[in-house]
Amino acid sequence: MAQPRELPGVIAWLDRASEWLGRSLSWLVLAMMLIQFLIVVLRYAFSFNSIPMQESVMYMHATVFMLAAAWTLKHDGHVRVDIFYRAMTPKRKALVDLCGTLFLLLPVMVFVILSSTGYVSKSWRIFEGSPDSGGIPGVFLLKTLIPLFAGLMLLQALVEASRHLLVLTGRIDPPAHDHDHAEERL
Repeated sequence: MAQPRELPGVIAWLDRASEWLGRSLSWLVLAMMLIQFLIVVLRYAFSFNSIPMQESVMYMHATVFMLAAAWTLKHDGHVRVDIFYRAMTPKRKALVDLCGTLFLLLPVMVFVILSSTGYVSKSWRIFEGSPDSGGIPGVFLLKTLIPLFAGLMLLQALVEASRHLLVLTGRIDPPAHDHDHAEERL
């Protein structure tokens, strides 16, 4: 009899929240693309340049990159050199992923939070703005993405560690990942 694939309580809620955030942020990619297209058309067709429009693309890119990283972790989308991992059993993969999460990901994210706190707080104290005249006066908000990124990654890492532990103990089935990507078949 197959085990359920569902995570318990708060862990499942955090996993759903990560999914919602990742899907919501994907709309920023469309907005970023449209604004970048508009910037190019305005610059080359009408010789018009807008620093706030250019900076808004940077802000959106940073937001997507930093805040959707946890969603990417959830979907196992980060770069992995898996020469040995690919041939492992699901339980062995869960053990490797659990160790990687506990001994690499969690400590690095704690370090990012601790090392960025002073940097971000200084920016907030002066409400740091754009170095360009007429730019977006919200660099302090942009810098806030650093600890937010690490915090979201910490939460998703706890979800993933719980998932791997539940797989190891046989309480849930391993997730069915579709790793049959074209680049792996080359």
